[in-house]
Amino acid sequence: QVQLVESGGGLVQAGGSLRLSCAASGRTFSTYKMGWFRQAPGKVRESVAVITWSGGTTTYSDSVKGRFTISKDNVKNTVYLEMNSLKPEDTAVYYCAAARLPISRYDYWGQGTQVTVSS
Repeated sequence: QVQLVESGGGLVQAGGSLRLSCAASGRTFSTYKMGWFRQAPGKVRESVAVITWSGGTTTYSDSVKGRFTISKDNVKNTVYLEMNSLKPEDTAVYYCAAARLPISRYDYWGQGTQVTVSS
């Protein structure tokens, strides 16, 4: 059974940093891509950053490019989202998700972790 467990959310002041973790288990993810998504109250869920498990190719949304970094640890089967220069508009529930390549539908989701950035 696939499990994605996020951690690392919290309350931080604007300009601060947080690192989110997503521990993945239940299968081999070498043929998957992993994504971080976020959803703020009243807004549509948006993709923040994506990384392919094999090769480590990354993509970012324009809103976080240059501030956020997605990475992975193959030994720990964990994906990270390093968030720097946080802004109040980054406040959201952040979710980790997995999609099997080449199909890009995200089939597995974590429970989410709250990130709140105060001004």
